[in-house]
Amino acid sequence: MKRGIDYIGVGVGAIIVNRTGELFLAKRGPLAKNERGLWEFPGGSVEFGETLVGALKREIREEYGIEIDVRDLLDVVDHILPDERQHWVSPTYICALAAGEPQIREPGKCSDIGWFAPDAVPNDLTQITRVNLEHYRERIKVIA
Repeated sequence: MKRGIDYIGVGVGAIIVNRTGELFLAKRGPLAKNERGLWEFPGGSVEFGETLVGALKREIREEYGIEIDVRDLLDVVDHILPDERQHWVSPTYICALAAGEPQIREPGKCSDIGWFAPDAVPNDLTQITRVNLEHYRERIKVIA
């Protein structure tokens, strides 16, 4: 049985912010589970017995070779993809880059990476990243 397909999967995402306020995004590669070719805030699946924060730190370290400081929970989104017959529940956290320089460590899952100003991200975003970005922009507007 496959999570997200045979039963609802739990994923976790990170809006990683660098010292200048730019956001880290990754473009989903040809071996990604869904929404291939679109930009996303990175993350991954939560394994049995793993905490959300533990899963997030592990996934970011494995896929991009960086350490993050997980700060605030931004939102929890139903990530339902009818065309791909997938359903995920995904909390997303606002995180800070703690150490390292991102690099693509799983090229099949990720084809490109970059840092973007919050108002200059690519237009071709995953479903959940569009929702997360809207909530993030609302959050920073309130703080500013």
